Amino acid sequence: MVKTFQIYGMGNALVDFEIETSVEQLESLGIAKGVMTLIDDDLQDKLYEKLGKNAHARACGGSAANTIIGAQSLGSRCFYSCKVAEDETGHFYKQDLLACGVESNLSYQALQPGKTGKCLVMITDDADRTMNTFLGITGDIDYSQIDESALLNSEYLYIEGYLAGSPIALKGAVECMAFARKNHVKTAFSLSDPNIVNFCGDGLAEIIGEGVNLLFCNVDEAKAYSKQDNLQDAIVVLDKLAETLVITLGSEGSLIINSNEQVKIEGVQVKAVDTNGAGDLFAGAFLHALANGATLKNAGELASFASAQLVTQFGPRLSVDNLAVVTKFMKEKS
Repeated sequence: MVKTFQIYGMGNALVDFEIETSVEQLESLGIAKGVMTLIDDDLQDKLYEKLGKNAHARACGGSAANTIIGAQSLGSRCFYSCKVAEDETGHFYKQDLLACGVESNLSYQALQPGKTGKCLVMITDDADRTMNTFLGITGDIDYSQIDESALLNSEYLYIEGYLAGSPIALKGAVECMAFARKNHVKTAFSLSDPNIVNFCGDGLAEIIGEGVNLLFCNVDEAKAYSKQDNLQDAIVVLDKLAETLVITLGSEGSLIINSNEQVKIEGVQVKAVDTNGAGDLFAGAFLHALANGATLKNAGELASFASAQLVTQFGPRLSVDNLAVVTKFMKEKS
């Protein structure tokens, strides 16, 4: 039976403000480079005052949101559960998400008082992204934001590891995973960020629980979560947590591991200007391919190609031109 949705996402709702900056400026402001750091709204406002003159257009974001929007743009049918406030930023987020074609609880649930979460995404000359995030009301996402009917009618549930950063969101993620497992919805999870792994590892383990169908991470996250210095040793640990383990290797491609095979996907060589959202789109393209019957190898090749196109531009979503390039690649491979 064909399900209504191919991918159901649960994650943070953050309005992203991308800013071009320098390593020296990050150092002068005491900002840890290359990772996500949670901050309060006062500090975020002060940072934006200092850095905002180099800001690009804002966009609805959050890691899982980027994944879901990416999959939707490639042709998947997607639903996203999240939480924004009854403020200008929240209304912007809702409109931007729905304009992408993604269905969401935001279309029928009343927005609550509070402040919508925002993320300053700082891009340095080496194309690395550094995030300073004020969670706001998204830190209170819980199971009441889950649409059980939509989840029941989905092939995959995808949850971001960032939810482990909030006790309320963590509880909601654990409950959502349990509902999916009980109702035979395939589960996918991302470790999200080295800082989340280092500071919220127990929460990540709680969400993973008895294991997931698909686990995404990069090399740094894999080593940090497994507490291993060697990637092969990390794989031994992580392979027990998922039917299929997907480790991204940056420009070197990715590794896909399950009980039947280990596939190495070569990287696509491009000139990167902005790596923000690359891992998110990788997961979205991978899930899109699997949900449409692709092999692991073909899913990995599409994910690698799509994320490579993304890093050649600013912003976490494929431009019209780059989306056309990825769509052409998909047609040639099908």
